[in-house]
Amino acid sequence: MRTELRTKILQVCADKIAKKGPEVGLSFYAFFANKNDDPPLLMEAARWWIEEQRLDHFEKASKIQRLLSEHP
Repeated sequence: MRTELRTKILQVCADKIAKKGPEVGLSFYAFFANKNDDPPLLMEAARWWIEEQRLDHFEKASKIQRLLSEHP
């Protein structure tokens, strides 16, 4: 996963946890604006989320943070 995407995911997770608590859930769409302005980056996130990690549609933000810290 490219550094740009990893950084964005970690920031979004931190923001969501700060606003809604450690149990907040999100999908990989949370890392993108409502318009699809960067399809390759969206597909990279989807591939990591669905194919590599085999995550459900919604997962806890704290779990996503943990996965990214375990696999730098």
